[in-house]
Parts: sequence; C-alpha cells; structure tokens
Amino acid sequence: MQAVPDTFEHPLDAAEFKRPAHREGVELYRAHIVRHAFEPHTHEAFGLGAIESGVERFRYRGEEHLAPADTLVLMNPDELHTGRAETNAGWRYRMAYLDAPVLEELSGERGWWFAEAVRRDAPRAQRVSRLLRQLWHAHEPLTFDGLLQDLVDELRPAARRAAPARDGALPRFAPVIELLRERLAERLTLEDLAAAAGLSPFHFQRQFKRAHHATPQQMLMALRLFEAKRRLAAGDAPADVAAATGLADQAHLTRAFARRYGVTPARYQQQVGTRPRR
Repeated sequence: MQAVPDTFEHPLDAAEFKRPAHREGVELYRAHIVRHAFEPHTHEAFGLGAIESGVERFRYRGEEHLAPADTLVLMNPDELHTGRAETNAGWRYRMAYLDAPVLEELSGERGWWFAEAVRRDAPRAQRVSRLLRQLWHAHEPLTFDGLLQDLVDELRPAARRAAPARDGALPRFAPVIELLRERLAERLTLEDLAAAAGLSPFHFQRQFKRAHHATPQQMLMALRLFEAKRRLAAGDAPADVAAATGLADQAHLTRAFARRYGVTPARYQQQVGTRPRR
C-alpha cells in the first residue's frame, strides 16, 4: 500500500510535470491546487510562469507574496519557496523550469535576475500562459524550441541583466551548502555545519536562517528532495533514491516528495517518461 496516493486528498487538486525528450534542462509543470500546501522546496532552476485563475500565497526570500490571476510568477534559482491557495477555489497555474545555462543560451545574455517574484502585467501574463499551453502540447522539437524562444523573449522586459549584490552572509555559507550536497545521506549535526562556517553552533543557526530564510534542516530536506527529483528523472528506482538521499525508506520519500512537488515519485517518473532501472 502506498503511503501517499497518486492523487491528492481533495478531488480538484492535480499537478503534472513534463520534460521534452530532445531538450535537457527544461521542465514544464501545470497544476490546479485547492487544499494542498507545498512545503519549502527548490527547483534549482529559473521558475517562469503565470497564474491562470484564483490566488496563490507563497513564501519566497523571507517574504509572503500573493499572486492573483493574470500575474507572472518569476523565481530565481536556488531559492526555497512554499505555496498554498489563498482562495476557496484554489489556484490554477503553469510554469516552465529552465536551467540557467539553457536560459543563457536562449537569451544570449548572462546574469538574468528577477527582482519581483510576482509581476502584475495582465496582457503579458496572458501571453505567457498561452505560450506555456502551446509548449505543453508541442510535439515537434522545432516547434517546441521556437515557442521556448518566444517565452524567453516575452519575459525579457521583466528581467535584470545582473543579479544584485548578495548578502555577505550567503558566500560565507557556501561551504555549508556544499557540505550538505555532498553528504545528503549522512546524519550531520549542527556542530558539523557550524564548523564549516567557522561559527559556534547556535550563532551559525541564527545567521543561516537570517540569510536563507530557512533552518539548516529545511535546507537539507529541500536539497535532498531536489536530488531525489533529479535521480528519479534519470530512472533510478525510488527505493535506491531514498537510500542515496538520506531518507528513511521509500515511504518517507513518497510522503516528502508529494509534499514538495505535488506528485508521488512513481507518478513523477510516469509523467516525465522515465522508468526505474532495475
């Protein structure tokens, strides 16, 4: 028996991923969410999308945001975020997740950065929604790539050419993030992480949370689940993925994955067209 079913508890909740077979570094997503609340997670890619109906509430970079219908949602890589409905009818939205090198190739520019997580531009949001729908249904690689170019061109006015100067604490914690990535399957202590930052344990924890808007444990779980998502897309079996990412077992992976991405590992592999390797 699965710990989490392939569908949400609420009959109107639904989420689906899709990856084009010919284009690495691109993932499409569509969902209608009424009751589900997404726990802190990351896609480690640019998240570019639009709200089609309803209102989403999400926490991003330490602030609460409301995204109503016909607004753009623009997220930078490596940023933890949540998500839940603000209205009784939930919210419907579409996203494209583009790895930074892919976005750089498409735009011909380096250093794209979005200062606004929610941008109120109804005509542009409607055009982005239409492009995302067309991308979802595009079967020819040439058609898909042309639409992807149109999407990036449409969002160009919303982007800055260079990321703003980051909080000085963030580079200091880069060795900590790297340690977490390298040792996902291990039971690290606060002292282990503090030593990597050269701080006392609780001083480190306070400073880390202030810089990343998440505790070290929340960051660890987000990194574990992103790595699980990457391994699942590559065809690793869920049981092997759970062991490799430090989760207790396959049931733990199923629960944690569904809370952050809205689908079970098995359903995700089915949606993106991979089968577990034996």
